[in-house]
Amino acid sequence: MPKLVFTNEAKSVLQDLASQPQFEKKLRKVRKALAFLENDPRHPGLNSHKYTSLRGEAGQDVWDSYVENQTPGAWRIFWHYGPNDHQITVITIGPHP
Repeated sequence: MPKLVFTNEAKSVLQDLASQPQFEKKLRKVRKALAFLENDPRHPGLNSHKYTSLRGEAGQDVWDSYVENQTPGAWRIFWHYGPNDHQITVITIGPHP
């Protein structure tokens, strides 16, 4: 099972969500999606797929996974495998561009 590692940007998004009561529902959805990601990046509910217009710091393939679907401004988790074995780096979390 991979371990999640967060960039400073991803940590900041989580802190912002946690610090504002109006984002409680969004934070629950994000945490649920992160749990799925940590247990199985191919979980069908995440609908994970390669994101073609981004690359990781070391040129890794970047993936995006659903936090929400079929909602305006649906949120996604952007991530890549590594840098070490059995790690997933969460780059950022936010609305689908």
